Amino acid sequence: MSAQPPRPTPPQPPPPRRSGNMDTSSAPAPLPTFRTYLSRPVIASFLAGGIAGAVSRTVVSPLERLKILLQVQTGAQTEYKMSISKALGKMWREEGFKGLMAGNGTNCVRIVPYSAVQFGSYNFYKRFFEASPGEPLSPARRLLCGATAGVTSVTFTYPLDIVRTRLSIQSASFSALQSAPRTAKLPGMWETMKTMYASEGGLPALYRGIIPTVAGVAPYVGLNFMIYESVRHYFTPEGAANPSSIGKLCAGAISGAVAQTCTYPLDVLRRRFQINTMTGMGYQYKGIFDAIRVIVRQEGLRGMYKGIAPNLLKVAPSMASSWLSFELTRDFFVGLGGREEEGAI
Repeated sequence: MSAQPPRPTPPQPPPPRRSGNMDTSSAPAPLPTFRTYLSRPVIASFLAGGIAGAVSRTVVSPLERLKILLQVQTGAQTEYKMSISKALGKMWREEGFKGLMAGNGTNCVRIVPYSAVQFGSYNFYKRFFEASPGEPLSPARRLLCGATAGVTSVTFTYPLDIVRTRLSIQSASFSALQSAPRTAKLPGMWETMKTMYASEGGLPALYRGIIPTVAGVAPYVGLNFMIYESVRHYFTPEGAANPSSIGKLCAGAISGAVAQTCTYPLDVLRRRFQINTMTGMGYQYKGIFDAIRVIVRQEGLRGMYKGIAPNLLKVAPSMASSWLSFELTRDFFVGLGGREEEGAI
């Protein structure tokens, strides 16, 4: 019997394709990818900085407004020359809760991007200030990195800052302003900005006073970052990576108070230049040195520190809540990527 030729093997059907939810080799799902993106140090610092700014400024809004009112009144204007508690009571009686919070909406619109850019850019810039990759910054390098971040943030958000100053004082009971034309409804943020742009010289009007502002913000932010990290170390228990929440609050209060005291005269100059052309206030400074000369001659050296008392009362809770909010929120976002963040910034 002759051998039968082998039968050809029938073609095998292709294996069934796995559905997308069973394909373990496919690209990561959108949610983990987004979580990983949020956990990047620069992004986490940017988001946490914005939240921290809004929290801190809302907490101390009445003291912030009182500080501005004291900064802009000259020796001839004594409407708010009284104790802090009486001045706050005057604001409450004349303007109510809205008076205590006047300008806070604009301030939050300004401070959220300002604080976000400041913390985010600090985290971005610090790689350029490291002596070697990953090495912690020295105090001097932290000071320079913070100053650079401060200049970046103020450049992006300055028009909102000058409008906030205008909104803070336009309803105040300064006699000079009472004689100026008033409308039944005070203009809001965008209307004020549009009016300044149209009647005070265009875009330069929205950046009036930015030179003394940068001169004050750069050392203030640099000192704030440098002092916070240094003081934070003393509130960290031995063997721990981070201090407690109380320790963070104390470190933030100390760093803010020291940095603000060192740079306060420049903050006064910033406010004066922001309203230099505002009807009724009477400022006609020709430059920074002219402003210093006029203020010291007319108001004494104390004129350069007007409003510092309510400012120091506000800066401690403001910076304490800012740093605590920042660290808690930053750690939350960093934790989305499955890792812990060590150190302050």
